[in-house]
Order: sequence, then structure tokens, then C-alpha cells
Amino acid sequence: MMGLVLWRTAEHEEVTERPWNERDARDAIGAIVSDAEARERDGLWPGHPRDDVAEHECVCSLYLGSAGMIWALWKLGSSLDASAAIGAAIERYRASPDYGDQAHAPSLWMGETGLLVVAAKVGSAAADRERLRDLVHQNREHPTWELMWGSAGTTLAARACDLQDVGEDSARALWAAWDDESDLWTQHLYGQVKQYLGPAHGAAGNARALRGYVSEDVLRDRVTRLLKRTARRENGLINWLPSLNEPVSKVRVQWCHGAPGMISTLADLIPEALCLGAGELIWRAGPLRKGPGLCHGTAGNGFAFLKLHQRTGDERWLDRARHFAMHAIQQVERERRKVGRGRYTLWTGDIGVALYLRACIDTEAAFPTIDTF
Repeated sequence: MMGLVLWRTAEHEEVTERPWNERDARDAIGAIVSDAEARERDGLWPGHPRDDVAEHECVCSLYLGSAGMIWALWKLGSSLDASAAIGAAIERYRASPDYGDQAHAPSLWMGETGLLVVAAKVGSAAADRERLRDLVHQNREHPTWELMWGSAGTTLAARACDLQDVGEDSARALWAAWDDESDLWTQHLYGQVKQYLGPAHGAAGNARALRGYVSEDVLRDRVTRLLKRTARRENGLINWLPSLNEPVSKVRVQWCHGAPGMISTLADLIPEALCLGAGELIWRAGPLRKGPGLCHGTAGNGFAFLKLHQRTGDERWLDRARHFAMHAIQQVERERRKVGRGRYTLWTGDIGVALYLRACIDTEAAFPTIDTF
């Protein structure tokens, strides 16, 4: 028995023995896209019980809502009128912001910023560079100091839309908030004060947002120092807790917290030994029971294997990525049988799996909305 708790077996499944089949992957992408197209109504999709969103409670923003769906469908070549759909979603959001809380409007994932980035990308008449510029500026010192709500996310938004001036202003504030002693930021999030490590809420996502503003050598030195110091290691396997001083019961192996997100976000900035130990842990732990999606699901974990394949050239990692892809297909099908329909979100739902399947076909490691927008 392992001395350290590096993953919790109850949160994982044995990976499928179903071999990689590109035709099956393409068929699964087609089924996911067709289902999403059929369920769209005026730029909106029904909620899903796994997201604690009622069917009638339509969400508009990037993480759980319309903006993420529209962007992903556009990337996948859908016949959906993305321009009209994002226009309708923006109109709905402005009339009734998600969760009834306008305080988070500048956020990339949860607020208006994400909708405007998608509008710009798909060429919608609803795109508004000045409004987007203002939102990025408003969010530059958000106290969460992370990607989901804070300036790391809106810095990426500015970069995606070539708003260099406000993007650099936001990156400057993010850089100034990076503590020299701990190599961490301090997050004021959900009523708690913590120092998170991963990409969704912590240092990895922030470091990614600083690329292009801070030199690669400086980022490499600080990120490597932090991840070496905080790594949990045993028998060649490596993982990280979500935050400093976190109880071991909170250990996770998913994109948002733990080894998968560290590799997907920072693989080319940290020593190869750290990457390989973390990658081996992801494979040993197996696909996530939580579902097939990007944020805390099998597809998100699989992107770490694609990053390792990109870094090392070792075909073993591509093979593992594709094994996770076939498992994710089975999870989508299983969940659809259970609920009777798909799960319509970019970060937790089926469309994120479709993007992952396409990445496995194309051997492309770029992570959606982080590396490519």
C-alpha cells in the first residue's frame, strides 16, 4: 500500500479496453454536434442535473453556458449560425445575468467577457471591442487572482482579441501580485483565503496568462521552484494538492486541480522528470468517474497525454490519450442513456469531449480557450 495518498481510487475507473478507432471518434463527434444543434433554441441550451442547473435555467456564459457551446460548435465546423446565436445569448445575458449576479460581469468564464470574446471570434455583429476593453480594465485587480473570475482570464481574453494595451496593463497587475517568497498568489475566493496551485484557480493559470509579458526564463525558474517544492512524490509518481495546507482528503487528479492541469498548462516550462512522473500518475489513476468533460473529467486529463506526446515525441503518450478518448466516448453514451439527452456545456459537457476527440485525431495538444481561442 502506498504511503502517500496521491489519488483516490473511488474517483476513478479502469480505462476501457476498446481500441482506438478514428471512425468511431469521428462518429462520436458528429453525434455530439448533431445533438447540440438540435437542442439549441435562440442561442440557449437546457441545463443539466450534473451541473446543478435546472433544464429551464439557461446559462449564457463561457464555462457552463451558451458562449462555450457556440464557440466549440464553431470550431468544430457546425452549421449553427454562430453569429446569430451569440448575439441572442448576449442579449439574454444583459437582460438577466447568469445567477442573477452582475458583480462578476467582467469574468472570462462566468461573465460578459467570455461572450464578447466568442462574438469577436465568430464575426458577430454583437462584438464590441470597446466594451470588451472596458471589462478587461475593470477586472485587472479582481481579488481572486485566478483564471475563472479574475484577471488571468481577462488577460487571456484581451490577448485573444488583440487588445494589447489593456492586456499588458492587466498582466502588469497580475505580475505585481505574484509573491516573491512563496511564488504564489493569494486567492480571495468563495469566502475563503487560499493559495491555489492549479490552472482554474491558481498559480498555473496565472503563469499561463503571463506568457508573452514575463520572460520565459523567469517563468520557468519560478514555476519550477514552486512545483518542485509542492510536489507529492512516491515511486516515481507525482501529484499536487489543490492548494497549500490542503487536507489530503482534497487530493484530486483532474485538469482544474492536480497533475493533469499542471502538465496541460506548464509542460514546456517545467523539468521533463516532473512531467513524466505526473503523466504516469494520471495513467495509473485512470479515467474520472465524474464524467468525460474538460474541467474535471476524462477529456481534460487526456489533454495532458497529448502535451506529453508533443514534448517528448513518445508515441506511448498519444496511445494513452486515445485510450482515454475511447473511454470518454463510452462515458458520454452512458450519461446520455441515463439522462435522456446530452450535457450542453464546454467545460463539463459533451462538446468538450468532441474537441478532445478532434485533438486526438489531429494529434493537436492545444487546450481549448487556454492555448487556442
